[in-house]
Amino acid sequence: MARKVLAYVPDDFSGNLLDVPVGTAVFTENKWSSLKNAHITCLDYSIDMLDQARKRLGSHAHIKCIQGDVGNLQMENESVDTVVSMNGFHAFPDKQKAFHEIWRVLKPGGNFIACFYIKGKSKRTDWLVKNILAKKGWFSPPFQTEKELRNILQKLYKETDVHVEGSMVYFHCVK
Repeated sequence: MARKVLAYVPDDFSGNLLDVPVGTAVFTENKWSSLKNAHITCLDYSIDMLDQARKRLGSHAHIKCIQGDVGNLQMENESVDTVVSMNGFHAFPDKQKAFHEIWRVLKPGGNFIACFYIKGKSKRTDWLVKNILAKKGWFSPPFQTEKELRNILQKLYKETDVHVEGSMVYFHCVK
């Protein structure tokens, strides 16, 4: 799925890109490193995750890693060309604020590209998320169903391309 998500970012991308949450950058390291003409901000709330991402990405002048909250992005309105959120949205405590903040910082015509868990596709996965992952604090309810997510995205974006594989969704939206 990481390959599918990253394929939405052109190999010659040269704008401002926000990766939130960057996590350890294990899935994005090669792609971000190759985008020499881009300005990439990798943001995560977790200092531990950021430290791991810095070890992977720190030698690249076009990439900066910063600590921050997706629910309160310290960025100007309409200042980002592309936001990528890989495997992290399900961990955000206030998803509505995250959706709003991502939309706020995207330029008109900007791209929101993401993948994350959605509920209602697999009873086994839903049980795992509710009884283990959420209790450990790795995932934060509430979680959207596919229909709820589609409604959110269609209200915010002029174009939406949504795909579901099992309990995961990946999409590309244009503001």
